[in-house]
Amino acid sequence: MEDEPRAARPPVVVKLGGSLITRKREVEKSRPKVIARLASELSAPGAPPLVVLHGAGSFGHPGAARFGLAKAPDAGTPTGERARGASIVASEVRRLHLLVLRALVAAGGRPLSVPLATHARNRAGELVSFDAAPIEDALERGTTPVSFGDVVPDDEWGFSILSADRIAAQLAELLRPSRVVFATDVPGIFPPSASGHRKVIPELTDPAIAALPTDGAGTDVTRGIRGKAEAMRAIARAGVDAVLISGLSDGALARAVRGEAVYGSWAHARSE
Repeated sequence: MEDEPRAARPPVVVKLGGSLITRKREVEKSRPKVIARLASELSAPGAPPLVVLHGAGSFGHPGAARFGLAKAPDAGTPTGERARGASIVASEVRRLHLLVLRALVAAGGRPLSVPLATHARNRAGELVSFDAAPIEDALERGTTPVSFGDVVPDDEWGFSILSADRIAAQLAELLRPSRVVFATDVPGIFPPSASGHRKVIPELTDPAIAALPTDGAGTDVTRGIRGKAEAMRAIARAGVDAVLISGLSDGALARAVRGEAVYGSWAHARSE
C-alpha cells in the first residue's frame, strides 16, 4: 500500500463475505488459505486506501440465530438472557476478526481494528446512530481500518445485529469512497430460478431486487442476498458504484480494488 495521505485518493470499501472467509455449514470454521490470498490481494503495492469489512459467517450467525438477536425479543425473554447472547456472539465474531487482522499483517498490510459496537446504535433492528470518525482517523494515519458485522446496542431491543453490508452502505454516504466491493463465494447475484443454468444479474434494478428472496440461507441473520442487493442499491443512490464479485477467483478482488471492470453484479452510481 502506498504511503500517501488519505485526502489524495478516496478509499475503496471492501466487504469480505462471511460465506467467503468461513465455511458457513460448520461452526466456527474459517478458510485460512482463502483469507491469506485475499489479504495478499488487498495488500498489493499500488492499492488505494482501503476500508475492509467482513461478515461473521459461521462464527457469528449461528449464535445470533440461537439468541434471536436479529429480531424483537420474544415476550417474557429475560433481559439478561439477550445480553448474555450478545456477549457470546460478540466474542465469537472477534475470533474471526483476529484471523483477518493477522492475515493482513502477514501480507504486509497495515490493518487497524475498528470495532463499531461503541460507535453505532440500532433501534428495533434499524441503524439510528453511526460515528465514522474512528474509521476516518485510521485512514488519515495511513492505516487500513478493519471492521465487521457486530452486535450493537439497541434502544428498544437491548441489543441487535448491525451487518457489515449496512456498515458499507453507511460508509458510502459518509466517506464518499471511489467504489464499494462485495467479495463473496459466488460470481454475482442470480435471479430466482427453479432449475437450469442461470446467469448473474449484470445490473441491479429495483424490479430485479424485488424478485429476490428475503430469507437468508441456513442461519444467515442479515436477510441473505436480498439484503445485500438492497445495500448495494442504497450505495448507488449515495453516488457510489457497488459491485458483487467472486472472491474465489484469483486476482478478481485486486482488479476490483484497482478500479478495473470486473465480472459480477453492479449497482452503478446514481443520484435521486
